[in-house]
Amino acid sequence: MEDSVDRHVAAWSKELVWMDPVKEAIYARLAKLARHASQARRDALDSDGLRHWQYKVLLTLRRNGPPYTASPSELADRLGLTRGALSARLAPLEEAGLIARTHESGDRRRVRVRLTDAGNAAFEQHAAAEEANELALLAVLTAAEQRTLADLLRKLVVAAERGPERPASRRSRSAES
Repeated sequence: MEDSVDRHVAAWSKELVWMDPVKEAIYARLAKLARHASQARRDALDSDGLRHWQYKVLLTLRRNGPPYTASPSELADRLGLTRGALSARLAPLEEAGLIARTHESGDRRRVRVRLTDAGNAAFEQHAAAEEANELALLAVLTAAEQRTLADLLRKLVVAAERGPERPASRRSRSAES
């Protein structure tokens, strides 16, 4: 079984004799799958009538757990937005009935953003479509292969999140061995 990455690696292996073909195949496939996943998400959002930023707000509220509320400053921080940018994003969601902004009793200055029933339904519809698309892609792997892939990817994510090792760290580890 050959894919477009095999052809890519074969072509570049002739041009760049120093290139590690296994490394190139891994990174090219990861990039291709990331583009595929992003496009599938955009397509699902388009069919649901949501924009990516709208879904991110709904997702962030839903991730908070019941009662699916947050203060505007909490939302802005979690979404990496300024307070002004968040306010501009909340208005259309509120007009669409996907969120509601309410004032806390006792202090009218304190506002809470709440996921409405319609917002929760929109989130669920999109999340279910995304789940179906992702399961369809993974269906070519057995359950054991899926677990192995998840474990291998976890190792890469842990390494990426840890960041590059400093040369001194490697030397001190080899001295300990």
